[in-house]
Amino acid sequence: MNFSQSFRLAVKSLLSSKMRALLTMLGIIIGVAAVIIITSLGNGMQNYMNRQFDQLGANLIQVQIWGLGDGMSSRSIDPDDMYALVDKYPQYLSGVSPYVMVGQAMVRRGGDEYERTSIYGVSEFFYDADRNQTLSGPKLKEGRFLSYVDVERYQSVCVIGSYLAKDAFGGEALGKTLTIKGTPFTIIGVLEEYADSTEGSSDDVIYLPYGNAMRLNGTGWVSLYLFNSADRDTANLAKGIIESRLYQTFQTEDAYYTMSSAEMMDAMDSMLNTLMAILVLIAAISLLVGGIGIMNIMLVSVTERTREIGIRKSLGAKRRDIRSQFIIEAGTTSAIGGVIGIALGIVMANVLTNVIAFVLGTGNDGFVAIPTPGGIAVSFGVSVGVGILFGYLPANKAARLNPIDALRYD
Repeated sequence: MNFSQSFRLAVKSLLSSKMRALLTMLGIIIGVAAVIIITSLGNGMQNYMNRQFDQLGANLIQVQIWGLGDGMSSRSIDPDDMYALVDKYPQYLSGVSPYVMVGQAMVRRGGDEYERTSIYGVSEFFYDADRNQTLSGPKLKEGRFLSYVDVERYQSVCVIGSYLAKDAFGGEALGKTLTIKGTPFTIIGVLEEYADSTEGSSDDVIYLPYGNAMRLNGTGWVSLYLFNSADRDTANLAKGIIESRLYQTFQTEDAYYTMSSAEMMDAMDSMLNTLMAILVLIAAISLLVGGIGIMNIMLVSVTERTREIGIRKSLGAKRRDIRSQFIIEAGTTSAIGGVIGIALGIVMANVLTNVIAFVLGTGNDGFVAIPTPGGIAVSFGVSVGVGILFGYLPANKAARLNPIDALRYD
């Protein structure tokens, strides 16, 4: 008996008992669908995070400084030291911006108050004119960003996000004034909508010259700096130069922490891949359960068709013919279950794409769960392999039946 004949017999056997066949496939269907969904979500999240890092710039280096605490105030770093470092190594470092977060500060526009607005102090380097984009992602929509003169002279100017521009100024914010902790600031620029333009979102933001932010905070030092390496290839060298300068001051690595965008991307990818591997292994338990179900049903099928096996053997069928028939039947069962599971997984991945895009407010250009051809092919191959593996024992039992005993079986 050739493969096509065995396949037709397998399909006929499945159609003769549709409900039992469906229940047999259920474990395979769930397992394959789970694997497709998990890999799709993982690939989508990985691509989404990489796009976010690309928007921030692959050359970005973040430097967090804690210092040495009380009694060691003579060992400190200020913005002038960081600017001097950039001037000394222009072939490795293209710029630096202090990043000062203003604490809870009341923002007022007339009689309206905004308590959830995020306020940051930065330098002119925080905005990349070539890409028309800030280091945090949003692009400039109207006006201009902070200039060197604004920062150097502590000008009372600011750039605001789309939420304040719409809610506080009705879309006409340029040249208008708002107050922060009682200090008036003139709006010189408005950013494009980046999130969902709601209160407290990343669109509810104000950028000031960092010196003004330090005055509002009442602090005399900066704990966070954002550097940019000259290009992606020199990012590691630039990071080493910064660390060397910080170590020269503090004489210990415990006083600061540095990380480049490339390192953050690698770390996130590594964690995501580990998480995906764990989830796929958990989903594989369903495939194992499905394989056991197939083996159980095939053993029942062998018992039910004992006389059929005896007749076929008496007519000249060899052991390999009987064995291949039942193996093909088991493989066909799991293959059909795998196809159904793949279709279900793709549908669910698309549904989850829309749900997550709605929750994140990213729209069609944001998170997309992507079922890869490789993942689909592997899932299908594994489902067929599980059927063949767990179908071998029943098939071998059928092949070893004594034809005389099989014919006498009732």
